Order: sequence, then structure tokens, then C-alpha cells
Amino acid sequence: MVRGPARLLLTRERVALNFLQRLSGVATLAERFVHAVAGTGVRILDSRKTTHGLRVLEKMAAAAGGVVNHRMGLWDAVLIKNNHIRLAGGVRAAVERARPLGKPIEVEVRTRAEIDLALDCGAGRLLLDNMSPQQAAEEIRFIARRAEVEISGGVTLANVRAYAEAGPDFISSGSITHSATAVDINCGIYEI
Repeated sequence: MVRGPARLLLTRERVALNFLQRLSGVATLAERFVHAVAGTGVRILDSRKTTHGLRVLEKMAAAAGGVVNHRMGLWDAVLIKNNHIRLAGGVRAAVERARPLGKPIEVEVRTRAEIDLALDCGAGRLLLDNMSPQQAAEEIRFIARRAEVEISGGVTLANVRAYAEAGPDFISSGSITHSATAVDINCGIYEI
């Protein structure tokens, strides 16, 4: 219960409720993802796909729901995506350019050839992007713990369990923050 002068409460009520509803929605969706993979050993990650200006709050809400915060920004780890690979001239060139930064390096891979190259370059984590659960399971068996594995792309509550059963270390989903539905919360006002 919130108590205070009516004018003060009414001028702040909507903003406070908007934050509370939005962040409660993020925490609730995060908890649903975590619950969906319970018992598999897979850790659910959030992403940087957050509302402008609300990243810290949305990541706190995701963590409250049980997910692991992943990459607050571009400064805490290197994620080499397919466009970086193309611009650098290949996986090896992209990894070599990133290595002097001294940050953990994760490489987005889409094919067996890219997996081989990323492993040969010493990438610590591979991101299997937009693969089916069956394809991801096959590639995870091939990787055979030579690197951590994260699955991303097209992950929903409906299919996250199938992806978890493929055996990755992590599954990330931007939908935890960008698609969370606000929780319907209302406020009773009492003047003192």
C-alpha cells in the first residue's frame, strides 16, 4: 500500500505503475523461460535488445526472474557476428582482430565450416544462430565441449525446452525484454 498526499500520489502514480508493470512483465517472462528448461542444466541469458534508456532496469528485472544477464554492452565481451565475419574477410581474420582487446570472444556460427574455423581460432564460446533444435543437437555433438555453446535465434517459450534438450550451455532470447507483456497492476489511492 502506498500512502501520501493525494496530489503527490496522483502526479506520480502513472509513471510508477508503468515502470512496475513493464519490469514485472520482464521478470515474469524471464521466470517462464527458466522454468521451461528446469532440470536440463541450461542457463537462460537475456540480450542487449532492451528498451532505450531502460537497459539496466530491464536486465535487473530479467535477473529477478532467474536469467543470467549477458553482455550489458559492447565493452564487456566480443560477439563476432556474421556481418563482422564478412567485413573482416572470414572467421579467422575477425577473431585475430578481436583478440588484442583481451575480452572473451564468442563467434556466431551457422555452418560446420564456420564451427571448425572458430574452434581452430580458439573461440571460447560459439553461438549457434537460427538452427533447428535437431541441427543444434548435431552441431553440439560435433563441438564436443571444445567450447561453450549458446543457442539463439527464433527461441520462444514454445520451443525453448527442445533447444535445451539439444545440450547447449546457454540459450539466449531477446524476447525476454523486447516482447514481455506488461503485468496488469493497479494502485489504490488513500489520502492521509
